[in-house]
Amino acid sequence: LQVQNDHGDATSDLNRRMQFQNKLAGVCEEMCKEVGAYPKCTQCPKFVEPDSTPGVMTWDELLEHMDNLVNWGQDQIKGWHKQASALQTNQGSQEGTVVTAEVFDIMRRVQVQNKLAGV
Repeated sequence: LQVQNDHGDATSDLNRRMQFQNKLAGVCEEMCKEVGAYPKCTQCPKFVEPDSTPGVMTWDELLEHMDNLVNWGQDQIKGWHKQASALQTNQGSQEGTVVTAEVFDIMRRVQVQNKLAGV
């Protein structure tokens, strides 16, 4: 029971530390802006430099976007293949149903003809 309590305290402590660090990260960034070190700040933990070319796509960004489009396109084609396969399977089972219905219809006609022949 003591182990669970310690684990809960450790998890709570870790969550509080993360919240505190997240608050400090925003303060650190604001402080760097005030002293003119932004965006070249090397002291802030896990500092991510802002986009140096906002609104303009660089060659690296374009190549990454093209790779993403290729992956997206391949996923779309896989989905279309699955859909076409399902439609073909459904079509095949409907054809079997149509044949069964035709056979059933022929059986009924034969029954009607036999009845008429006996009259």
